[in-house]
This record gives sequence, C-alpha cells and structure tokens, in this order.
Amino acid sequence: MGWDLSTAQFAALAVAALLVGFSKTAVSGANTISLAVFAAVLPARASTGVLLPILIAGDILAVLTYRRHAHWPTLWRLFPAVAGGVVAGTVFLMWADDAVMRTSIGAILLLMAGVTIAHRRRSATRPATQEGADDTEGTGEGTGEGTGEGTGGGALGRRLKAPSYGVLGGFTTMVANAGGPVMSMYLLSAGFRKLGFLGTSAWFFLIVNTSKVPFSVSLGLIDTRSLLLDAALVLFVVPGAILGKYTVNRINQRLFEQLVIGATVLGGLQLLLR
Repeated sequence: MGWDLSTAQFAALAVAALLVGFSKTAVSGANTISLAVFAAVLPARASTGVLLPILIAGDILAVLTYRRHAHWPTLWRLFPAVAGGVVAGTVFLMWADDAVMRTSIGAILLLMAGVTIAHRRRSATRPATQEGADDTEGTGEGTGEGTGEGTGGGALGRRLKAPSYGVLGGFTTMVANAGGPVMSMYLLSAGFRKLGFLGTSAWFFLIVNTSKVPFSVSLGLIDTRSLLLDAALVLFVVPGAILGKYTVNRINQRLFEQLVIGATVLGGLQLLLR
C-alpha cells in the first residue's frame, strides 16, 4: 500500500477511519482524534492527503443521512471566506516541510481544543432554550438564530463573524483537515440544533472537502500511493457512519465531548513533542 505499516499501525488507521464515519453522523469534530492518529502513524504532510478522501466518503454518507436539514443561507454566507482560507492554506503548504506540518497540525489541534473548551464554558452560562434541544426540522430557524449570525456583539460583530470563522475554517481544513471544530463553534453559536447542525455541516464539508482535491493533487498530497491506502481504509467509514446514525439520539453528548477534547489535546501534544 505504499507505506510499510505494521498490523498495529493499520489497525489504528482503521479505527480512525471508523471514527470519521461516526463523527460525520453523530458528533461533528470528533474526527480530530482521527487527524491525530493519521499524523502520528504516517508522515504528517502525507497524512492530510490520505485522510481527505476518507473524509469525503464520510461527508457523502452524512449528506445522504441529513440532506434535508441543511440551512443553505448560512452555507452561502460562509463559502466566499472559506475559499480565501483554502487559498491561504494552499500557499502555506507550498513551503511547509514535514516537521513544520507536524508542528502546525499539533498546534491547530490544541487551538481547536481550546476553542471548544471556551465555547462549552460560555454555553454553560446561556439559557437552556438555546442549547441542545432536538430539532425535528433541523434548519436552526426555530432557535431565533435562523440567519446563522448569533447573538450579541453588535452589527459589526455579526457582519465579521461569518468571514472570520470562514477564513479560519478554510485555512485549518486545507492545512490539517481540522476545520470541523471551527465550523462546530460557528453553527453552535448561531443557535443550530442537532439535525440542523448535522445537515448544514454535512453539506458544508462535502462541498469544501471536494473543492480541496485539486489543490491536494497539485501539491502531491494525493497520489497513487495514498489512494491505495484509502481504498483499504474507506471500508471502515461505513460501519462508523451507521453506528453514528444509530447512537446520535442515545449518546451521552457531554461525556463524549469531554473524551474527544482530552484525546485531541493528547494528540496535539504528541505531535508537538515528537
């Protein structure tokens, strides 16, 4: 398959691929663990190219599951800024070697974990009506935040919110496939409930990740060797997505998020200290 992987290393990648499917249909952002595993097992730069087709496979399954629940006005508001972030990330990747990539991925993981922790603390102080309820229609409109701009911060803050999240999301997803936590924070702060969150996130990442493929090919991140490994790993995405669909309404969200944050921090530190 192009890399001399031990049985244990391939098993770790297979579990990480399964977690990609699970995160796409249950807990968006949980695949930061997968990112850390891929970057630990494979060369950091190559790991981003191997992981991208696996993420796209998960995105397709998520869209098939939650396609009716997307809020398209939010998506159109984000895409221009995301495109700018992807271009900036591509420029960065043109000169970044494997050591820089490994450090960058580790730093991004720790940054995303910090953002997630900060958001959780803010969420704990908000009224319960804005958080966590099931959304049977899934558009996010029932929360009073149907525009996706969130509350507070004044008119200027609302105008800058989508562009700032979009640029950061585009950059982190291009450099490290780590845009999930950024978009999670944006959608949660905009008041999206469970199904609206998952549907909007599914379409967002299918479109963005697919658009990254030509850039990744031109940078040499996706090649025959990486695609052969993808062919072996993509089979594990499907059971992960099925498991996520089954558990999305049963999972203890708070405990799982705590585990995800902890694993993300450990993965980021492992990459930085490697």
